[in-house]
Amino acid sequence: MSRPPVVFVSHGSPDILLQATDAVACWRNLGRHLPVPRGILAVSAHWQANLPTLSLAEAPRTLHDFRGFPPALQGMTYPAPGAPALALRARELLLAGGLAAETVAERGLDHGAWVPLMALYPEARVPICQLSLSRGGPAEHLALGRALAPLRDEGILILASGAITHNFAWLDWQARPGQSPLPRAQAFTDWVGDCLAEGRIDALADYRSTPLGAEAHPSEEHFLPLFVAMGAAGGASESTTTLPPERLRPAFTYGALAMDVYVWGDA
Repeated sequence: MSRPPVVFVSHGSPDILLQATDAVACWRNLGRHLPVPRGILAVSAHWQANLPTLSLAEAPRTLHDFRGFPPALQGMTYPAPGAPALALRARELLLAGGLAAETVAERGLDHGAWVPLMALYPEARVPICQLSLSRGGPAEHLALGRALAPLRDEGILILASGAITHNFAWLDWQARPGQSPLPRAQAFTDWVGDCLAEGRIDALADYRSTPLGAEAHPSEEHFLPLFVAMGAAGGASESTTTLPPERLRPAFTYGALAMDVYVWGDA
């Protein structure tokens, strides 16, 4: 089995699966090229806990954790098997890295996890474990990712799901396909892309001091999965260098939701 990459997806709005968007087409195409891993560790913006927490669910439920979207979404399920052994292994790695971690017996897959997975691995056969974010900031989540990096050598795909931009005040719910994105959203998205291409991790960690950082993310939870991905891609050591990620650029949705995908593979 080839070594799985680390993948970050901007998961967008829950109704993205009901639309013929560039993002869903991108996810499907990516899924056709990704190796089939032994398991998936998913980190979603939609689960935060006081400590990093791992689900031991044997058959995780599909959580419809949203309101106000078309009823068709309520009928969608992602019946992948759980991966309790992966949860215990990930907790072992976190503890070995000096990070406190917990497990819960039963926690389903929120839409940050199952929405992109419906397109990436539609057959829902790969065992999956979901990991929560903590209450910490970028530095804590970089450390979280670094501690989990050895999972790649064990055949595990690390999937981080969040958003490059996440300001509801920026959104145009009537946006038309092909409409130019909000310039501020485009500017922040490209700044993130430049930082990742150039390895400017410190700048990204300090994103809230930039002119658009706090505006692009009024709260941090949707940006934090990116730091988990960066940490996991960089390896266990803070001094480890890694190849720049491949940046995939589906069109924005709702005028200001950047849908960028980043893939960290091997040379």
